[in-house]
Amino acid sequence: MDMLVNLGLGFATALTPMNLLYCFVGVFLGTAIGVLPGLGPVATIAMLLPLTFGLPPETSLIMLAGIFYGAQYGGSTTAILVNLPGETSSVVTTLDGYQMARKGQAGKALATAAIGSFIAGTIATLVIALFAPTLAGIAFQFRPPDFFSLMVLGLIASVVLANGSLFHAIGMILIGLLLGFVGTDINSGVPRFTFDIPELYDGLEFVAIAMGLFGIGEIIANLEQRAERTVSLKSVSGTLPTREDWKRIFWPILRGTGLGSVLGVLPGGGANLASFASYAMEKKLSRHPEEFGKGAIEGVAAPESANNAGAQSAFIPMLTLGIPSNPVMALMIGAMLIQGIQPGPTVMTEQPALFWGLIASMWIGNLFLVILNLPLIGFWVKLVSVPYHLLYPIILGFCAIGVFSVSNSSFDVYLMAGFGIAGYLLRKVGAEPAPMMLALILGAMMEEYLRRALLLSRGDGSVLLTSPISAGILIVCVLLVVTVVLPAVRKRREETFAEE
Repeated sequence: MDMLVNLGLGFATALTPMNLLYCFVGVFLGTAIGVLPGLGPVATIAMLLPLTFGLPPETSLIMLAGIFYGAQYGGSTTAILVNLPGETSSVVTTLDGYQMARKGQAGKALATAAIGSFIAGTIATLVIALFAPTLAGIAFQFRPPDFFSLMVLGLIASVVLANGSLFHAIGMILIGLLLGFVGTDINSGVPRFTFDIPELYDGLEFVAIAMGLFGIGEIIANLEQRAERTVSLKSVSGTLPTREDWKRIFWPILRGTGLGSVLGVLPGGGANLASFASYAMEKKLSRHPEEFGKGAIEGVAAPESANNAGAQSAFIPMLTLGIPSNPVMALMIGAMLIQGIQPGPTVMTEQPALFWGLIASMWIGNLFLVILNLPLIGFWVKLVSVPYHLLYPIILGFCAIGVFSVSNSSFDVYLMAGFGIAGYLLRKVGAEPAPMMLALILGAMMEEYLRRALLLSRGDGSVLLTSPISAGILIVCVLLVVTVVLPAVRKRREETFAEE
């Protein structure tokens, strides 16, 4: 009964004209960005974040959330029609989606992606509504040592789930933690690693770093690829699945949704890992595994469902614990801080309209996705056909404007450019920047909670082990580290990411 009352409050908040409008705008922009290479949801949210400063907190987060899962879905359109995934999580969709399009079944593939995403989004919204309050209630029992250990677990999990070698992932974590130390120490007021540069006294601007690593870095990498983006399909027909198709996609959608809902919560994994894992699972469970890669409809339904469910379940740790599971959630936390809202379990009790309004808007946003994408297929095809040499200067201009608007500092624009080069170099050496971003946002929080724990225990570091919750979390951390460094597990992990 409480959940129905809470959802009623959420829909009353999300269905106001202003929130509906900005939810629609967010989903539309997210989908438009999702079909374009070179500007993912992280850079898009970072770029559009200044536009939300003057909006109410509920409206701001609803729009940003719409951009996120809109971008996750938008990548499937070009993955199917052009064999060009707009997002990493849409890579798997190209395997069978594009083959279906070549057989004249593009409409069916697009409809399957839309239906799977909608069903997954609906179920994932219910999962959030059911489990988020329980997790928030548990979080109220956490003390500073427990929060510190939980963030350590988040960083270790991001290392385990990161693409590439463990050495690179650990290096990214350490660099992120070091970058988080830049600025003035809150307790002592002493500048750290500022090199007497006034702009660094308040620390590194997170938006500028995110924009550089994920936006500029991706643009530079795309400029290396001279492949032409040709669109062979001018019209799409036959978008409704048949009864036989429904029999084939029903269980893959449910299994993909379940897998995505679980994996989306994990730091560093999220929708990307969920889409790859669901595809592999369906291929093993299928009675006709030989059809995968040649146009199997299950190969579209499962990863798209997992992708969307993972994108939405990533909100659970952000809303209940104040801990980001991916760089997008880190930006969402930044948006909440800008609005004067402290992320964590108190959001549900102190800002119930925001908490439940955001959850209700997820279902509305998924409905918008279905309404938007199938009728606008022609528009998305034309958008992706724009020559990249005409597109990237516009993207760069918007990135620079967005970063400058955050603090009106030209230093941040140079910072973005520098980290853009760094992001490109990281891609060249096979290092994923996501763990670094998570470490950057978690580093300051970890330091704060560790100091609180030591102050409460009068400098006794054993408080991390005497607290039952903290001790249990640290044991899980040790087990994860021991498991992943085992030769057999490490070899299998590298083979899995190589296949991806």
